[in-house]
Amino acid sequence: MDKLIIILKRNWTYFAGALVGAITGWLYWYFIGCESGTCPITASPMNSMLWGAVMGSLLFSLFKKESKNEKDTE
Repeated sequence: MDKLIIILKRNWTYFAGALVGAITGWLYWYFIGCESGTCPITASPMNSMLWGAVMGSLLFSLFKKESKNEKDTE
């Protein structure tokens, strides 16, 4: 259990970005979406949420600060 808490503390920006992105992806599917069903990303809510989670995680990773240990290993 302690290892899980350490992982969450170190990578909280990725998880927060994934959550925000998934919610945004669902909102995009719900309000804009694709009526014809031919759009691969916005045709289903799951695809929109997964795509949003990946994009949100990548976006939030820009704001992650490096710790001293990570700088020393490079």
